[in-house]
Amino acid sequence: MRLQDTLSGTLVELPTPPERIGMYVCGPTVYQRAHIGNARPFVVFMWLARWLRDQGYDVRIVHNITDVNDKIYEAAPGHSAELAAEATRWYLEDTEAFGLGLPDAQPLATATMPEIVSMIEALVATGHAYAVDGDVYFRVAGFDGYGSLSGQRPDQVEEQEPNPAKEDPRDFALWKSTKEGEDTSWETPWGVGRPGWHIECSAMAAKELGPEFWIHGGGLDLVFPHHENERAQSLAVGHPFARIWMHNGMLRFTGEKMSKSLGNDATIRDVLDEWGPETALVFFLTAHWRKPIDFSAETMTAARAQAETLRNALRGETRTTADWQALVDVLEDDFNTPAALALMHEWARIGALDELRRVLEVFGLSGLGAVDAAPPAVVELAEARVQAREAKDWTEADRLRSEIETAGWEVRDTGGPPYFQLVRPAA
Repeated sequence: MRLQDTLSGTLVELPTPPERIGMYVCGPTVYQRAHIGNARPFVVFMWLARWLRDQGYDVRIVHNITDVNDKIYEAAPGHSAELAAEATRWYLEDTEAFGLGLPDAQPLATATMPEIVSMIEALVATGHAYAVDGDVYFRVAGFDGYGSLSGQRPDQVEEQEPNPAKEDPRDFALWKSTKEGEDTSWETPWGVGRPGWHIECSAMAAKELGPEFWIHGGGLDLVFPHHENERAQSLAVGHPFARIWMHNGMLRFTGEKMSKSLGNDATIRDVLDEWGPETALVFFLTAHWRKPIDFSAETMTAARAQAETLRNALRGETRTTADWQALVDVLEDDFNTPAALALMHEWARIGALDELRRVLEVFGLSGLGAVDAAPPAVVELAEARVQAREAKDWTEADRLRSEIETAGWEVRDTGGPPYFQLVRPAA
């Protein structure tokens, strides 16, 4: 398995199974319902974890939640803890609805405070950080290689958090003293306050995966400053940290706004309610994880059509077998999901349904082959329609089809008993 590494700019090969693969994926800052763009790293890295497990790796995937942050204080002055708790619940509900399961751990920043404080103390003790009026800053100039991940020269780095008391404008906050309106705080050797954003992830990753692990993931927008700073402070404290840095491309809104509720602020919940999880998952399959992906009514409609094509194939019979190694080859070459999706359609076309079902399971799409249990009254209508068709009473058969549709179901003819299938129409 080879994966593109942002730091080296090359494909890095994983060891052979059953090597333990630790994965840390940056999650959301919880102050509102999560945007559909926030779903892409969750989906991509859950897929990767599922595929690696299918191939025999021992995988532990960690997806954090940032529940103390400036954005939360600004969104709910005096009530940030309540908002963070509610938005965390929303995020867990919405991501679970994709049907991919949940990460092995979803640590909260607020539950990692002893580890955060301990890491800052170690950085101060070694001279990599310093305290100023209750704040603590990381010394960028004291860390060789700062800027390597994002490709910036240290002298090009702009000030991230203005404070005239800092030694260097480039230095970033590890700890911040409590300000007016901030209702959550902790006592530390530097006074009452709360952590900076970057140190939270370094501490959570080390707590859940140890000082070194294989993969650190997140959106391309996190390369700088978040991941650059994470890497610097973790290496400075003596942690080898991540061996591969993976950054997924961003979601872009294109075309006309789909509706007022599905404009540029579309949430995960909006999209799942409008299109359903299977269409959303097929949509994410259509673009390589490193590339941007265009979100519009047109792209979602196309994804729905692809999902329906696969669904229809699964209603047929297995006619042949396919070369599973072909799928292994495209996924082990930098996890190429568009190529995998093309294979799924080819297997659907030729009737290689055993292999198709196996790969759909990996990508959380096994529900395409499931049939909802229709109510007995609807089943009776479908059975009556079979009798009408056998009697060549097409008028009655059409009437019964309409009645079935009015009840919220779709009837499809099959070649063997009971000669029909009842399905819920696509959302």
